[in-house]
Amino acid sequence: MSVGAAIILAAGEGTRMKSADPKVLHQLAGQTFLERVIRAVQGVDCQTISVVVRYQAERVGAEAQRVDQHVVLVEQDDIPGTGRAVQCALAELDRLQKLEGRILIAASDMPLLDSATLQALLDDHEQSHNAATVLTCMLEDPTGYGRIIRDSDGHVLRIVEQKDANSSELAVREVNTSVYVFEAHVLQQAVASLDDDNAQGEFYLTDALEHAKAYGNVGAFTAPDALAVQGVNDRVQLAHLAKAHNMRVCEYWMRQGVTILDPETTWIEDDVKLEHDVTILPGSFLQGHTTVAHHAIVGPYTTLIDATVGAEAHVERSRVQETQLGERANIGPWTYLRPGNVLAADTKAGAFVEMKKAHIDQGTKVPHLSYIGDAHLGEHTNIGGGSITANYDGVHKHHTEIGADVHLGAGTMMVAPVTIGNRVTGGAGAVIRHDVADGATVYSENTQHEVQK
Repeated sequence: MSVGAAIILAAGEGTRMKSADPKVLHQLAGQTFLERVIRAVQGVDCQTISVVVRYQAERVGAEAQRVDQHVVLVEQDDIPGTGRAVQCALAELDRLQKLEGRILIAASDMPLLDSATLQALLDDHEQSHNAATVLTCMLEDPTGYGRIIRDSDGHVLRIVEQKDANSSELAVREVNTSVYVFEAHVLQQAVASLDDDNAQGEFYLTDALEHAKAYGNVGAFTAPDALAVQGVNDRVQLAHLAKAHNMRVCEYWMRQGVTILDPETTWIEDDVKLEHDVTILPGSFLQGHTTVAHHAIVGPYTTLIDATVGAEAHVERSRVQETQLGERANIGPWTYLRPGNVLAADTKAGAFVEMKKAHIDQGTKVPHLSYIGDAHLGEHTNIGGGSITANYDGVHKHHTEIGADVHLGAGTMMVAPVTIGNRVTGGAGAVIRHDVADGATVYSENTQHEVQK
């Protein structure tokens, strides 16, 4: 069943978030609320997706177009309310195309909304031959939500907002999720009849359901998964929702053959990919498009961001970002791998090592207390502790090339640009300012002075 258009409501500020950022730009599991809702809508057969913006419209619109460059942006005017947002969207959509079929409407503050839930709503709408259908859920504590009021036969009479509800209506546990399906012609007629005669002086979209009854049945479909349709109004709700979602993610990976020693302290974002027999130790954060191959061990207390971890690698108490680690690589503890590194199989970046744009060939080790940046190190090379590639001259970054089978002593300073050949041996404390030939021994002559007291 195709959808003529979808309208995503993203105009609000979200004052209860107490933030300089619009609520829809806050994140859950690595994606903004708005991105997650757009992705959910993209998963159903929808001809056009529109996003209604107002508060910080430029930022919200830019995020919407980053996710989907074809999205239609609609700016809401000064008249408040979700009903007015839909009126503005319909006017713009009708200008672009003849609106036919079904119109899907979704709020953008439900970060766990998914395509399966939307498809189930659309299927129910079609099978029930409804003029309009509202997506509902049952909550133990419905405080803050609009209540679904039904007649004795179970048909939807109206939706009552919290501030407008009487004591008996407040006791209702079935709530509105702010997701709807309307037949296009019904929605156009229903929103044209809205007014602001309510406690908040706004044009409520919920009132459109009462007007829709003049054109046919108004149904309600209860979401099979209440978590998928929970909204976020403040940071407390966001924390609870993120925790519940993350627990599901951890449970999923454990059932796929991943060992997660402590799911309570392990956070895994949605785009992460893990192979069987990976072990995740406590206090680990796996973010972005991180992938971890089989039998690798991550943690404890490790952050991976858009990282690739090879089979049997071990990353302990470290931060690894936009870096590729080969099979059996050994990282940490207290290692910082900044973006752009490629470490081959059987490599080591040990305690208190920092790397940036470093390419480390197979079997090479940087054991401890070193900085390697803008450099290439050949196979089976060993860099002594406390060594530094001095890659920045105050204006430009320069490259350091180190060959294979090189052994540099502790405290070596390599002043880039510089090339060190294969099989070079370096003395402790050497300052290498000039290229070194293959097979050479390099050292800096330093005279030790001792002054008696």
